[in-house]
Amino acid sequence: MDTQYLNLVQQFFAGAFLCNSVPHLVAGLQGRKFPTPFSIPATIGYSSALTNVFWGLFNAVVGLLLVSAAPLTVGLNVGCISALLGAVGTGIFIARHFGRVTAGGR
Repeated sequence: MDTQYLNLVQQFFAGAFLCNSVPHLVAGLQGRKFPTPFSIPATIGYSSALTNVFWGLFNAVVGLLLVSAAPLTVGLNVGCISALLGAVGTGIFIARHFGRVTAGGR
Protein backbone atom coordinates (compact mmCIF):
# COMPACT_ATOMS: atom_id res chain seq x y z
CA MET A 1 0.00 0.00 0.00
CA ASP A 2 1.28 3.45 -0.88
CA THR A 3 2.58 5.43 2.12
CA GLN A 4 0.75 8.60 1.05
CA TYR A 5 -2.55 6.68 0.89
CA LEU A 6 -1.93 5.11 4.32
CA ASN A 7 -1.19 8.56 5.79
CA LEU A 8 -4.46 9.92 4.39
CA VAL A 9 -6.39 7.02 5.93
CA GLN A 10 -4.67 7.58 9.29
CA GLN A 11 -5.41 11.31 9.12
CA PHE A 12 -9.06 10.61 8.27
CA PHE A 13 -9.45 8.35 11.30
CA ALA A 14 -7.52 10.80 13.50
CA GLY A 15 -10.17 13.40 12.68
CA ALA A 16 -12.94 10.89 13.34
CA PHE A 17 -11.57 9.80 16.74
CA LEU A 18 -10.83 13.36 17.85
CA CYS A 19 -14.33 14.46 16.87
CA ASN A 20 -15.88 11.52 18.73
CA SER A 21 -13.94 12.37 21.88
CA VAL A 22 -15.65 15.76 22.23
CA PRO A 23 -19.26 14.82 23.12
CA HIS A 24 -18.16 12.10 25.53
CA LEU A 25 -15.68 14.34 27.34
CA VAL A 26 -18.14 17.23 27.50
CA ALA A 27 -20.93 15.05 28.89
CA GLY A 28 -18.64 13.28 31.33
CA LEU A 29 -16.99 16.46 32.60
CA GLN A 30 -20.43 17.98 33.15
CA GLY A 31 -21.41 14.92 35.21
CA ARG A 32 -24.09 13.88 32.69
CA LYS A 33 -24.92 10.44 31.38
CA PHE A 34 -24.49 9.91 27.64
CA PRO A 35 -24.60 6.84 25.36
CA THR A 36 -21.40 4.86 24.76
CA PRO A 37 -20.65 1.48 23.19
CA PHE A 38 -20.70 0.09 26.75
CA SER A 39 -24.30 1.07 27.52
CA ILE A 40 -27.19 -1.36 27.32
CA PRO A 41 -28.35 -1.37 24.60
CA ALA A 42 -25.04 -0.30 23.07
CA THR A 43 -24.94 3.31 21.81
CA ILE A 44 -28.59 3.79 22.78
CA GLY A 45 -28.67 3.33 26.55
CA TYR A 46 -26.85 5.75 28.83
CA SER A 47 -23.46 5.28 30.46
CA SER A 48 -22.22 7.06 33.55
CA ALA A 49 -20.33 10.32 33.44
CA LEU A 50 -17.14 8.52 34.48
CA THR A 51 -17.49 5.98 31.66
CA ASN A 52 -17.88 8.89 29.24
CA VAL A 53 -14.74 10.59 30.53
CA PHE A 54 -12.73 7.42 30.01
CA TRP A 55 -14.30 6.74 26.59
CA GLY A 56 -13.65 10.33 25.53
CA LEU A 57 -10.04 10.15 26.71
CA PHE A 58 -9.56 6.85 24.89
CA ASN A 59 -10.83 8.42 21.65
CA ALA A 60 -8.60 11.48 22.16
CA VAL A 61 -5.51 9.34 22.77
CA VAL A 62 -6.18 7.18 19.69
CA GLY A 63 -6.74 10.31 17.59
CA LEU A 64 -3.52 11.89 18.85
CA LEU A 65 -1.56 8.67 18.26
CA LEU A 66 -2.84 8.63 14.68
CA VAL A 67 -1.83 12.26 14.23
CA SER A 68 1.66 11.49 15.55
CA ALA A 69 1.94 8.53 13.15
CA ALA A 70 0.79 10.63 10.19
CA PRO A 71 1.52 14.26 11.12
CA LEU A 72 -0.80 16.97 9.88
CA THR A 73 0.18 20.30 8.42
CA VAL A 74 -2.62 22.75 9.05
CA GLY A 75 -3.68 24.45 5.86
CA LEU A 76 -5.18 23.72 2.49
CA ASN A 77 -3.57 20.33 1.80
CA VAL A 78 -4.78 16.76 1.33
CA GLY A 79 -3.80 15.61 4.83
CA CYS A 80 -5.70 18.36 6.58
CA ILE A 81 -8.68 17.90 4.26
CA SER A 82 -8.65 14.16 4.99
CA ALA A 83 -8.72 14.78 8.76
CA LEU A 84 -11.49 17.35 8.33
CA LEU A 85 -13.53 14.89 6.27
CA GLY A 86 -13.14 12.30 9.04
CA ALA A 87 -14.28 14.84 11.63
CA VAL A 88 -17.19 16.10 9.52
CA GLY A 89 -18.38 12.60 8.65
CA THR A 90 -18.21 11.52 12.27
CA GLY A 91 -19.83 14.76 13.41
CA ILE A 92 -22.77 14.30 11.06
CA PHE A 93 -23.23 10.69 12.14
CA ILE A 94 -22.99 11.59 15.85
CA ALA A 95 -25.42 14.50 15.52
CA ARG A 96 -28.02 12.42 13.69
CA HIS A 97 -27.65 9.29 15.83
CA PHE A 98 -27.60 10.92 19.24
CA GLY A 99 -30.25 13.42 18.17
CA ARG A 100 -32.59 10.47 17.63
CA VAL A 101 -31.46 8.73 20.82
CA THR A 102 -31.93 11.76 23.06
CA ALA A 103 -35.31 12.48 21.46
CA GLY A 104 -36.38 8.92 22.32
CA GLY A 105 -36.54 7.72 18.72
CA ARG A 106 -33.54 5.37 18.89
